[in-house]
Amino acid sequence: MAITKTDFMRGMQYRKMLWLDKHKPSRENRQNTLGSALSPIIWDFAHCCAVSDTKEEEMDQMDAMTALLTRRSTRNYLPKPVEGEKLDKLLAAARQAPSGGNNQTNHFLVIQNRDVLDKLVGMTESAFAEMEVDEDTYSSLRHAILASKKGGYVFCYNAPVLIVVANRRDYGNNMVDCACAIENIMVAANALDLGSCWINQLRWLNEEPALVEYLCSLGMKAYERVYGAVIVGYPATDSGLPNRNMMAQKGNETTYID
Repeated sequence: MAITKTDFMRGMQYRKMLWLDKHKPSRENRQNTLGSALSPIIWDFAHCCAVSDTKEEEMDQMDAMTALLTRRSTRNYLPKPVEGEKLDKLLAAARQAPSGGNNQTNHFLVIQNRDVLDKLVGMTESAFAEMEVDEDTYSSLRHAILASKKGGYVFCYNAPVLIVVANRRDYGNNMVDCACAIENIMVAANALDLGSCWINQLRWLNEEPALVEYLCSLGMKAYERVYGAVIVGYPATDSGLPNRNMMAQKGNETTYID
């Protein structure tokens, strides 16, 4: 079920007013606090976002559950650079992600240079335009191929930052380690009021000779390949903030075995 911006703000307000993890209020208190009863989804959201006893100045920081539950993909960005301080925080989150056997072999290429981004856009479009689709082609890959054949395909949505995540080609946990790091980046970006989106296209082309050679010229090692990427930037929304609507669940089945 979706949650509107108004619901989000009411839930956040309610979270600040009550330490829900210690003192779950009565139904009467829930109503009196905001002047009207909270709907079940807003109550559940607020309870998920409950915080322990913290200093007042820390209450405005987005907690982990809020950042996780309200993360959405952003595909439209302002032409505004991301501050170095925020990028450092994103990379700190990425580098703290779990890795198989604590190997820590992810390699992050943080690309902000417009000329480099434009060259990657051109190279990916050319590579996809030479590919064909059939009935078994994955839907997103199909879109990339067909859009490239038409021309004007921009795989990174003109975001100001592209973070390419490479890992050792012969390492069995390469894709999983990259995925964990990218998820950390996306959640941290939401907490920092930045938009983000997972980018698959360079992984689909991670054995394309010309792209491998170019990425190696940018710093990727010869024994590494791209297993994921993520774009980051300020969303081109009226508020300037990411979309944080709660996502309706149509799958992701859960089975508890007690």
